[in-house]
Amino acid sequence: MEQKRFTKNDAGFICGHCGKEVEPLGYTSRNHCPFCLWSRHVDELPGDRACECGALMEPVSAAPDPKHGYVIVHRCTVCGAIRRNRAAHEAKNQPDDIKLIIALTARQP
Repeated sequence: MEQKRFTKNDAGFICGHCGKEVEPLGYTSRNHCPFCLWSRHVDELPGDRACECGALMEPVSAAPDPKHGYVIVHRCTVCGAIRRNRAAHEAKNQPDDIKLIIALTARQP
């Protein structure tokens, strides 16, 4: 049987990097902090929360995407895994910091 590629898991959390409270988006799984853009290595597939690593993931670059606005690239600080995540810079509730996203577009992973 084929495994689902996305599981909605829209829960709030406290950012492990900056300590700010992150609220749910309300329409999809939020997987990174809108204030500092850091994430946590918790998913094997988007939203499944099946990864046991659990380490912080640093935002290392971003790129414009014609379908998704911006995509942020995160690298795990422990195992080195790379994950691409859709930015939520247009969210009504705690949008991602667009200045940080634009600054990341100049960086290479």
